[in-house]
Amino acid sequence: MRETARVRGHLPDENPGFVGRRTELERISAALAEHRLVTVTGVGGAGKTRLALRAAHRAADRYPDGAWWTDLTPLDGDRLLVALVADSVDLSDHTPRMATTGLRRRLAHDRLLLVLDSCEHLAEPCARLVTELLAAAPGLTVLATSRLPLGVAGERVVHLDPLPPSGRDALELLRRAAGEDFPAAGPAGEICVRLEGIPLALELAAAQIRLQGVEAVRDQLGTRFDAPPGARFDLLVHPERVWPSRHQTLRSAIGWSHELSAPLERLLWARLSVFRGPFDLASATAVCAGGPLNRATLPDALAGLVRACVVRPPDAGGRHRMLDTIRAYGATWLDRTGETGAVAARHAAHFRGLARRAESEWHGARQLRWYRTVDAHHTDLRTALDRLLRTDPDAALDLVGSVAFAWSCRGRLREARDGLEQALLLSEARGRVRARALWALGVTLVLQGEFGPAQDVSERCAREARYAEHTESAERETGRARDAGRPDDEDGERPGSVGAGRPGDLTLDAAALAGLLALTTGRPMAAYVIVGHVLDAARGGPADSAARLRCHLVRVFALTGLGRLAEARERALALRALCEGLDEHWTRTALEYQLALTGLLEGDPATAAGHARAMLEGTRRLGASLGVALGLDVLATALAAAGDGERAADVSGTGEAYWRATGQPRRGLPGLRALREKYTDTVRATIGEPAYEEIFVRALTGPPQDGLDRALRGPRQA
Repeated sequence: MRETARVRGHLPDENPGFVGRRTELERISAALAEHRLVTVTGVGGAGKTRLALRAAHRAADRYPDGAWWTDLTPLDGDRLLVALVADSVDLSDHTPRMATTGLRRRLAHDRLLLVLDSCEHLAEPCARLVTELLAAAPGLTVLATSRLPLGVAGERVVHLDPLPPSGRDALELLRRAAGEDFPAAGPAGEICVRLEGIPLALELAAAQIRLQGVEAVRDQLGTRFDAPPGARFDLLVHPERVWPSRHQTLRSAIGWSHELSAPLERLLWARLSVFRGPFDLASATAVCAGGPLNRATLPDALAGLVRACVVRPPDAGGRHRMLDTIRAYGATWLDRTGETGAVAARHAAHFRGLARRAESEWHGARQLRWYRTVDAHHTDLRTALDRLLRTDPDAALDLVGSVAFAWSCRGRLREARDGLEQALLLSEARGRVRARALWALGVTLVLQGEFGPAQDVSERCAREARYAEHTESAERETGRARDAGRPDDEDGERPGSVGAGRPGDLTLDAAALAGLLALTTGRPMAAYVIVGHVLDAARGGPADSAARLRCHLVRVFALTGLGRLAEARERALALRALCEGLDEHWTRTALEYQLALTGLLEGDPATAAGHARAMLEGTRRLGASLGVALGLDVLATALAAAGDGERAADVSGTGEAYWRATGQPRRGLPGLRALREKYTDTVRATIGEPAYEEIFVRALTGPPQDGLDRALRGPRQA
């Protein structure tokens, strides 16, 4: 069965313009067969990434646990190196232990290929990480690309030269990129020789050929490249003292493209260099507009950079990107204009605003859209956070407090915790922003199983919420009294405001956090009392805010834990109807889990399985690996309770794969654990231990997504 299943892993789609490199591909294939670390080195723009991607696709079926791609270009420093690599191999490590520990455990028993692309700016940290991983995972093979070797013991280096300038591959690349069938002899061949066969330089030339014609480009390159070195746009200086002539040629080619760009295109090129990840037109406009580059002129300037191959065309989501070498050139010009600080500040302000809007839109019909927006802009949100931690810790606290809950839902618990703890330490801000950040940190700690620290944070969150709401209420009362010309202590309250003694959303969320902590530590009565007390004192219904909805969700789970199943089911169904009306996804998914658990406790496994599948659909949309693991557990238990031993074993094995991807042992509410053990023992005895184990292991070692697809199919579809 393993032979016919699709290969696990993730590799980007190959560039359709790949040309030649047959000899180099054979060398890499041979090296991968004999060595556990193969590093492709070469000049910037030589095509290392394309070659490594082609080699990985060719070799993928040799690795039962897949070929996985990690693009390191978004990283500015090594602080998130391990987190990025872990994310690329589908490890959403929810545990608080050291980052490398979870990654080593994830890879320890697998036979897989890990591709680390663009290591040169993180050569030493990459070398340390690769050394650790190779020692911990005997079945791991690493394929890296870097301008320099990593210097790790046992490393096999495959050096990549540019394409032979006078050969047919360089000419074919130019033909494909330009969309013209040039003869071998003539201007096109001269261009290939001038540009020394460097693929990136040839692509830039091809873009100009489409605009000006091949003869004009040949003449311009002749003029520029015969000029003295000082006139060759020699601005992009690399610290590596290797391949100097090739770097000079590439710098000259990029500089030539820069000179041919219109003034506004050059200005946009420089300003776009502050983006570390993909960007859309809206973000480019918000960050880069200013002076002559405004909302009216910027789209045309961006289109010009796309035509010149400086910026990649938009992907299906409308996002552009720049190659790292071209981005670095733009950063050099940005520095020369003296705008680096100002544009970086606009970048941070824009993504802080995006984070705040995403948080404000969480409760409503645009929740899923903004959740995905936060995920798509993750790299630049991190970049903005890192800058604000250095320049404006209060703003950093605001940014990370706005997105940390979404990060935790997505499985980025370590990043959420790291950002929150740093910002809380550096910022002296009090009130709403601090209370929100403490709430997000408390949720993160609970999900990591750090119940002791979570208790401390929960208490701090409650105190800060009371302080913030009391301060805001006093300020409103003072303002109203001043405006109305009446004493400060006169009674009065606007609809929707926090009245004296009446809890607001900050206190409600603090109560939801305390209730969540009580539930996960087996104290449903405490959870029920905590949220019930606050809800009874608060104004408004469950659908009025996200905080109210979260408190009602905790109360439903508490009722389930207390055995008040009919009441729990009734409240859960009412809340689910409200969520459907709001088009709210996160709470609805949690309610499906609760309804599945209630069905099991009431002896209705068919109903429980239906709710479990609904939960799995929701968690898959949210990309929440922990939620998928929890949902698979309850579905496996429902199938076992129904006597479907084979499917229960299959779903349970898939669930174990997802639990391993979270980096922690199986968890869940105490009531489910007892039911799972009871019904699993029954079906093991029914179908036989060997048969159960065979199905379980096959699902555990197969592609998890395939297992999830099987789990989501109902009995008639299976």
